[in-house]
Amino acid sequence: MIFSISTLFFVIIIALLIIFACSIVPQNYEGLVETLGKYSKTEKAGLIFIIPLIQRVRKVSLALQPLEISKYSIITKDNAEVSTSLTLNYQVTDSFKYFYNNTDSVESMVQLVRGHLRDIIGRMDLNDALGSTSQINAQLADAIGDLTNVYGIRVIRVNVDELLPSKEIQRAMDKQLTADREKTATIAKAEGEARNIELTTKAKNDALVATAKAKAEAIKTQADAEKYRIEQLKAALADAPDDYFKNQSIAAFKDLAKGENNLIVMDKDNLTQLGNIPAVREIWEKQDQD
Repeated sequence: MIFSISTLFFVIIIALLIIFACSIVPQNYEGLVETLGKYSKTEKAGLIFIIPLIQRVRKVSLALQPLEISKYSIITKDNAEVSTSLTLNYQVTDSFKYFYNNTDSVESMVQLVRGHLRDIIGRMDLNDALGSTSQINAQLADAIGDLTNVYGIRVIRVNVDELLPSKEIQRAMDKQLTADREKTATIAKAEGEARNIELTTKAKNDALVATAKAKAEAIKTQADAEKYRIEQLKAALADAPDDYFKNQSIAAFKDLAKGENNLIVMDKDNLTQLGNIPAVREIWEKQDQD
């Protein structure tokens, strides 16, 4: 009975030693083996054996990890305060340096990223910074570079998610934007009115020109008609006999004599016709009575 208990106890001890001597390093991890608190070797993923109570394994993930850096303030070149937040993806490339060279490699990397971002934005005006996030991302990625030699980390991607001016600056920008919009609207309205006046004036001028052209055409047509009438009259008169003109002159004298004028100037050839004029006839008749 005593042998059986001792054997069982021994077996349990052996089993516990085997269990504690076995360690599993997961996929995409590395195991840092420490012997009496001192680094001794690096193990890849899989089953490894260590000396219980003397050695232990620190497991470091090599997978790509996201990190969000919360908002913090930065002063631009023109002394404007902006708040920014960014995200990045990093990967452990040297587990030894990552774990042993820094008490917190991730926090050290974050401080380095913040410092570079402050330097980049601090050399830009507010308007340039707000409109150049892609340029800032590229400059920040170049500034960070490969951090393997310092922190055992490589930054795969970095992106500025948000870049906002302070509330006071936002209010001022909103007022400026509103003023610019009102100015643009006023200019557009004035240009529209000026264009309308221009078109209206042009339409009136075109109408006046068209009216003047129509009147000129009408006068020309009337003048041409009158010219034609005169030419036809001249042609007809050219073929008329002399008696026609004499008869026309006598008829004209008769009409003139019927008027209120008493002075008549006549050709000597037509004096024989004076008897047809009432005033002359009356004088002659008076002379005959005397």
